[in-house]
Amino acid sequence: MSTTIVETRQVPALKVENLVVDFKTKNGTVNAVRGVSFSVAPGEVLAVVGESGSGKTITSLTSMALLPSTARTSGVVEVDGHDVLNASASAMDAKRGNVVSMVFQEPMTALNPSMKVDKQVAEAILNHRGVSKAEAHARAVALLEKVGIPDPEVKARNYPHQLSGGQRQRVVIAIALACEPRLIIADEPTTALDVTVQAEILELLRNLVQETNTALLLITHNMGVVADLSDRVVVMNAGKIVETGTTVQVLTAPEQPYTRALLAAVPTLPEAQWDTVIAAERTKASFPEAEVKEIVAVDPVLDMRGICVDYASGGRKLRAVNDADLLINRGEIVGLVGESGSGKSTLGRAPLGLVPVTGGSITLFGGNALKASKRQIRTLRSRIGIIFQDPGGSLDPRMTVGDSIAEPLVMHGVDGRRPVRSVREARVAELLEAVRLPAANAQRYPHELSGGQRQRIGLARALALAPELLIADEPTSALDVSVQDEVLTLLLELQKEHGFGCLFISHDLAVVHSVSQRVTVMQHGNVIESGATSRVLQHPEASYTRHLLASVPSPNPIMQKRRREARFALLSSKDS
Repeated sequence: MSTTIVETRQVPALKVENLVVDFKTKNGTVNAVRGVSFSVAPGEVLAVVGESGSGKTITSLTSMALLPSTARTSGVVEVDGHDVLNASASAMDAKRGNVVSMVFQEPMTALNPSMKVDKQVAEAILNHRGVSKAEAHARAVALLEKVGIPDPEVKARNYPHQLSGGQRQRVVIAIALACEPRLIIADEPTTALDVTVQAEILELLRNLVQETNTALLLITHNMGVVADLSDRVVVMNAGKIVETGTTVQVLTAPEQPYTRALLAAVPTLPEAQWDTVIAAERTKASFPEAEVKEIVAVDPVLDMRGICVDYASGGRKLRAVNDADLLINRGEIVGLVGESGSGKSTLGRAPLGLVPVTGGSITLFGGNALKASKRQIRTLRSRIGIIFQDPGGSLDPRMTVGDSIAEPLVMHGVDGRRPVRSVREARVAELLEAVRLPAANAQRYPHELSGGQRQRIGLARALALAPELLIADEPTSALDVSVQDEVLTLLLELQKEHGFGCLFISHDLAVVHSVSQRVTVMQHGNVIESGATSRVLQHPEASYTRHLLASVPSPNPIMQKRRREARFALLSSKDS
């Protein structure tokens, strides 16, 4: 008698085979995705990485049938065994939120500002489950508690704007989990979050995958997030898959030149001596090897002492910055780090007179900035350049690139006079060349440029008046790692050439480590720690700095495992 053995195979949560996505435009056909194939098993985290334009987000939107009408697709896309490419609109309406859900990059745009949180979570349940509104509300509150929102009954009655960024991201995750889908697609789920909140969200996603056996497709350009969360990695470039494998294989021993170049562009933070750091935290002691030295004013372009900034809100006084000191010498880059709401951007605006300074002193280029006349303030501002976080938002869409770069020249004039057009055009061409862009870009508009090109335009405009102090507020936060690397390299070259002092404000400690000589750490408006970059980021004195460092994900999966363990140990020490 023969025995027939039937092999049972688990149906993939997502199967993509030879996917092609083209877009019809007035300039011809754009090949966005070209023959992509991969699958995601239940309980697995697959990360799809690549630069902007690589096709990773288009691939994820195809899996949700959310492409615009101009798209043409071919190949196979199946979610839990169901055909997506040939499904009707009504069939996909029944699948979205039920079988497959999506966590979008920016929760404020994903959430309805006019609806309370509980109604938005309950909406997904009511759409797919035959339950009453009371049952849906109870389920919504339970989900908010599950994703770690404090006081879920209270927060459920809030509007999105009343929650923090991390809490809003947790609400979006709660909505994605509402109907227990087989697949969750997370598109850059931590891009706008501080490192400590990011670490919490990653831990939440990891636990949810393990507990519910849900598959997770992670779309990101953050290699630290990939190392921390994913099991396998797919690397995309120009619409194609260039490399795939386990996370450890791809991130520690990449085979393809593109992957190696991508990883080489990622700024890395040197590992702290975690055993010693954890021991110091448990004993509440200072790091034994730390050398705390007084910061010396050699040739200061900016010297702020005891700065206080207060805002009035509802009849109350809110202190945004409290008794803060900051010194920048000529030719020096000083990093200013901290979470959102720490006061770092407010402190950076103080020298420009853009915030109400209620205490302390500001010395700019040797003069008292707080007692300067309006004419003197105008002169002082002409010696300061500013790079804003969002170059798209800081450039007037109605002005050409050349006019935007020339704007400081027009406002402040040259030798006391408004420069004639020929002088402006020559200076604009010179500045474009300095930031490695063709002079022809002067005639283009901001929307015609990439994010990296717009950031270079912002840098060119900041340098228009040959400043002695440059204030850069999160200048690379929205850029791909390779573009970020180019912008940072350019900034360092120009800083070395022109010798200006620079205040580099960022929440990315790895980026700050790569560019700054000194670093200042802020929390709740207070300066927590300050000193040489190598000392502060490897031998942290303050407990807050230790927790901040342990929350920064490493692009090396092996090192990231150790960093995650250190974070848990530090949290345990804090609770004990």
